[in-house]
Amino acid sequence: MQGELLRADQSRSPREGQVSSEERLRPERLRTDCPVLLSERLVMRAPHEEDIDALAHLANNAKVATMVSRMPHPYTADDAADFVRRTKNGEIGKCVYAITKAENGAFIGCCGVEPHADGRTVEIGYWLGEPYWNKGFTTEACHALVDMVFRTRQDVDQIDARCRVMNVASRRVIQKCGFQFQGSGLAASLALGSNVPVEWYRLDRKTWMSLRSWGNIA
Repeated sequence: MQGELLRADQSRSPREGQVSSEERLRPERLRTDCPVLLSERLVMRAPHEEDIDALAHLANNAKVATMVSRMPHPYTADDAADFVRRTKNGEIGKCVYAITKAENGAFIGCCGVEPHADGRTVEIGYWLGEPYWNKGFTTEACHALVDMVFRTRQDVDQIDARCRVMNVASRRVIQKCGFQFQGSGLAASLALGSNVPVEWYRLDRKTWMSLRSWGNIA
């Protein structure tokens, strides 16, 4: 499920739209274990303080919070600031990314990777602000994240993903990335204060290699 990937908004300076892609990415070059990811429309990089306002705004939405496992609702600026702090300290998963639009740097959501104890499996999670739904951004971000894992981490044999049973859009993203259904169960929802039914999917390295062009997935 979309684990701890849950806090971000972005206050932008007047010249943000004039900042070059190179300037926006420079601070992230030190994250050699979690490289900046570029796709056709997106830049995925580490969350930082400038994201806090946008994060809080987009995450403070019950439609988002109830579809991920560890996002509180309501979601405040303090929650967003704490999320950024914990990602910097490595307290949330292995790699956590802010998803931003390449054209202007606008923060639109988060995604990330969390390792399992077996050392061979990681789980991806993601969420996107409601204004950016149904535009293909989530699938694009997940493609980039999956490719990064399998291309840079030879010890990883498989990637897991979970979604709520009722989350049709998230299920479709997972399927577009080539994941195969494994089973169902229950997972805790912080926003709802209860367990909710979820589906579990898996993508192994061999299957990814046969589909990595992504052109074979309808």
